[in-house]
Amino acid sequence: MTVDSSKMIPAFYAGQSIFLTGATGFLGKMLIEKILRSCPDVREIFLLIRPKKGLSVNERLEKLLNLPLYDKLREEHFSSFEKIVPIFGDTSEKELGLSITDRQMLIERVTIIIHAAASVRFNNSLKYAICANTRATRDICILAQNMKNLKALVYVSTAFAHVNEPFVDEKVYPPIADWQKIIEIIETLDEHTLDIFSAKCLDYAPNTYIFSKNLAESVVQEYSSFLPCAIVRPSIVGPSLYEPIPGWIDNVYGPIGIFIGGGKGILRVAYLNKTAEQNLIPVDIVTRAILVVVWKLGLTTSITGSSSFVLNCTSEHLRTYEQDIKILFDTSKNEMPMEGVLWTPHTILTDNFVQFYTLTILLNILPAILIDLILKFSGRRPMLFQLLRRIYVANCAVSYFSFHNWKYSNANRLFLISLIPPENQEKFFFGSFDVIKSNYVVNSIRGVKQFLLHEDVNLRKLDAVKAYNKRMYLLVGVIKTIIYIGVLWFIYRQIYFYTL
Repeated sequence: MTVDSSKMIPAFYAGQSIFLTGATGFLGKMLIEKILRSCPDVREIFLLIRPKKGLSVNERLEKLLNLPLYDKLREEHFSSFEKIVPIFGDTSEKELGLSITDRQMLIERVTIIIHAAASVRFNNSLKYAICANTRATRDICILAQNMKNLKALVYVSTAFAHVNEPFVDEKVYPPIADWQKIIEIIETLDEHTLDIFSAKCLDYAPNTYIFSKNLAESVVQEYSSFLPCAIVRPSIVGPSLYEPIPGWIDNVYGPIGIFIGGGKGILRVAYLNKTAEQNLIPVDIVTRAILVVVWKLGLTTSITGSSSFVLNCTSEHLRTYEQDIKILFDTSKNEMPMEGVLWTPHTILTDNFVQFYTLTILLNILPAILIDLILKFSGRRPMLFQLLRRIYVANCAVSYFSFHNWKYSNANRLFLISLIPPENQEKFFFGSFDVIKSNYVVNSIRGVKQFLLHEDVNLRKLDAVKAYNKRMYLLVGVIKTIIYIGVLWFIYRQIYFYTL
């Protein structure tokens, strides 16, 4: 049986012009690499980039493409970099901050839009969150309406956009507010009034991020009557599973931050429900899913009056936070040790805020102040207190997601996987995976050490680190024994004194 080569996924992308937002983010970087390496005949990729930290758009792109993430692509398809076209813009600005010339160029040439940009900070002001996440999505849809050759518009949402639904189906739910009115409000009201208004809005969502992403889905749904739209909802996006580098990661977020802090012996307590399940999906699985969704939309001939295609991009292999932390710490101790640990890795997980706050003061803050004083008097810069303060704020912000469990429909995932041609399965399969058998935990820790902490991961260095950590475990054991004996001796002396 012969397969129509025109239905192959790389063949579909041949000659296509893609407009990608969020290109400098974790997922966006992976999308660039995956498209250029697995679909080498793509015509061009327009990247929406804004200047940042004194770097121009071109300087940020040059810095991005020098990452180790692109080493494999650099070796196999170096000329592919010429297909990248940076576009000056900002999703927090009206009409994406595009110039008239760039806007017209996108209208004439783009055939695929992947809108992956988002402000993911949970404590953003309501105004910024709505501008960057909701209004930007509307402006993307308006831009798409003018594109005569558009084949697909894929919006990257979040699996947590509908926190009030214990079972999240692959459909668009009614919004928790009118997105048009909310955009009008944030564009007209002053900041003080908006602060008061935000408190009312957040009666229906845990933070401004979830609120704005929920509304953005409704924007896409409304425009899906005229455009070939799809919504992809990834859960917590973790280090890569397979490609191009197993364990690649470039940002510190919730679970990773807790692991680093705990693995270094700095973070002793975290505000999490240890029995709740953590839903983590590797970033390369998400990129494959997005590209398959685009392919599916592009092969669909009629979209008039249709609803958005929705894909829950979540994991089926779930473990509790307590199980995850234990596996990470055990693996770190035995196979991939961390450098410069200050104490033996152990993090107490609690969902009692009073207990969390009290233990944070005793086990995190007071030792941090002491260590910072030692650093200061030794002529080095104190930093531990500020670091733990930031971790504390971040932990409080993400704790909501550990106090709830959600279940997700996966019917569309199974449907899409069944459509992937056998010849494309190796490069585009995004089904379930076994965390243990795939060495995902070991590779993730290696990625954290190499790409976030910039630690050496060669075998000889790891052996030296293991030896150091053994001495640290022994030292901590001796200190604990002395403390226990001291406490018991004190209790004994008190009892003996009162019996006299």
